[in-house]
Amino acid sequence: MEIIWNGHACFTVISADYSIVLDPYGPNAVPGFAPLQLRADAVLCSHGHGDHNYAQAVTPESGEKACPFVIHTIGSWHDDAQGTLRGPNTIHLLEAEGMRVAHMGDIGCPLNAEQIEKLCGLDAVLIPVGGFYTVDAKQAAEMAKQLDARVIIPMHYRGEGFGLTKVGTLDEFTKLWPAEFVRRYESSSLTLMPDTAPQAAVLKPLYA
Repeated sequence: MEIIWNGHACFTVISADYSIVLDPYGPNAVPGFAPLQLRADAVLCSHGHGDHNYAQAVTPESGEKACPFVIHTIGSWHDDAQGTLRGPNTIHLLEAEGMRVAHMGDIGCPLNAEQIEKLCGLDAVLIPVGGFYTVDAKQAAEMAKQLDARVIIPMHYRGEGFGLTKVGTLDEFTKLWPAEFVRRYESSSLTLMPDTAPQAAVLKPLYA
């Protein structure tokens, strides 16, 4: 399974030549990121904000393909006040190739027991770490541990030359882990295998 970080909270996940884009951002929605020009077989959005729901950035692939993914949606909140501040958030759980990958969207609250039960034992979690609009670095690390996620891919943070001004930086998250656990990639993609080593995988955004 291939996981590509396009930038911000937008990922492309590919299995058996079938691609899903999650949370595409709109033009000028996030400083430092170029407009998305993607192709995919499906698009999933966690919520209705412009930096997560710009499906127009994705051109549908031609032809009918069988979807190899089993897709689960898990309701959550964009804030710690049951959505009264920023509304609902949908976690997407993708299952394929005997592996489970969760895109946490803009989750802004702790997980409850039922959500943890559904998500526990993930092969990979795509999780916001920047805080302010979402959980912060410490909360994200605790959540990843709760879920026993093997590969943790941080997103929705401020990097060199990109990101929302009010969110935190990547190092606030990576400093919470042993140095040997953090793996920094020179590309935007990771090939997830059943034997991929446990790690915090720092990808380079494709559209930065």
